Amino acid sequence: MELDIQTPALLFPAVSLLMLAYTNKFLAIANLIRKLYSDYEKNQHISLIAQISNLRRRLMLIRWMQVGAVASILFCVVTMFLIYEGFQGWAKVLFAVSLLLMITSLVISIVELFLSAGALRLLLRDLEEKM
Repeated sequence: MELDIQTPALLFPAVSLLMLAYTNKFLAIANLIRKLYSDYEKNQHISLIAQISNLRRRLMLIRWMQVGAVASILFCVVTMFLIYEGFQGWAKVLFAVSLLLMITSLVISIVELFLSAGALRLLLRDLEEKM
């Protein structure tokens, strides 16, 4: 199979949208951590510590999601350069690595999604206890 320069370029829109989504998640969690920190300063409730711990794990996962997506786009660009220079063998290898990095980023995103649901379960449990 011959790899042409348009094939790796197909990942650019997908990676751009993923990076936007990942950045929005990061900013939302950062704001939530600031709010929870402020709340903890006022009312040192144990559930806030559990929420902050969950957010710390989610923040780490989002960072790795972003690293995977950025590395994927970087390898796509290098792949395009290698295709341009006529190094088809190396281009195929790097494009495969790029796809694997994208898959890794998406799998980490799924894990983060489950952690996010866990954080919501903590809030719902606290709410149910108060009722």
